[in-house]
Amino acid sequence: MSADRPFPPPAPGRLGGVALVLGGALSVQFGSALAALLFPRTGVAGAVTLRLTLGALLMLVVCRPRVRGHGRADWTAVVAFGLALAGMNSIFYQAIERIPLGPAVTLEVLGPLALSVVGARRAAAWCWAGLALAGVALLGQGGFDRLDPLGAALALLAGAMWAAYIVCSARVGARFPRADGLALALAVAALVTLPVGLLDAGGRLADPAVLGLGAALALLASVLPYSLELAALRRLPTATFAVLMSLGPAIAALAGWSVLGQALHPVEVLAIVLVVAASVGAVRAAAPPSAATPPVVSAATAAPPAPR
Repeated sequence: MSADRPFPPPAPGRLGGVALVLGGALSVQFGSALAALLFPRTGVAGAVTLRLTLGALLMLVVCRPRVRGHGRADWTAVVAFGLALAGMNSIFYQAIERIPLGPAVTLEVLGPLALSVVGARRAAAWCWAGLALAGVALLGQGGFDRLDPLGAALALLAGAMWAAYIVCSARVGARFPRADGLALALAVAALVTLPVGLLDAGGRLADPAVLGLGAALALLASVLPYSLELAALRRLPTATFAVLMSLGPAIAALAGWSVLGQALHPVEVLAIVLVVAASVGAVRAAAPPSAATPPVVSAATAAPPAPR
């Protein structure tokens, strides 16, 4: 793996691109399930610290970003990106400590969905937003008391941070080559969360078993999905990429059920289906008519994966 090509080459053809996106999505959501398994050992803040610190180290080694030759505006964008990453991860992990993974991601995805609807400026996009709200209402029929109101509110707040992540990612991506900006932003996020994680978990973070789980989490939630999805973006139109990313809530529900034993009520499954359908419709409404060929990635239609 050379310095000029820090990520795996793209698989040939559109089918290969689809497989790369789905592989990245599976990696992210099963990484979140692994994080939930870490909570009893490290606490939420400790798990966040492990994920971000080890993920940052891995990304810095893989990307070897240049730190010279950047102006104040570049570093301001990186710091804002890092703060968005730190907030998104910390708040989302607090949410999945309280509510199942599938509903948590369903609520969280409303953040980028809202960004996509606003960016589309089309009436059809607002119809899809209404369908998403119907899904959330159904999720409430399943019992927000069952989900825990604080956990649901935290998932929604994590979605707002995800939208901020998308905007910051677009700005950093325009200023830094390859994944250099993400690697530097992850380092900022790790520095921000490290003191809280050390206070919360202390010496437990040095336990070999915990470090092993943390390394696996960093690989699943950062390095592997980003490399897979970056390769996919070289082969797929942004609209196709965004539609596939919209399957996140369904994949999260699968990960929560298979890894954490989190069964869902039928009405919650229907709610997830509605939100996934709304997300797919919204990103298609936001896609430009020329999306049949791979254009430059738009913040409103296809963002890089949100490392968690």
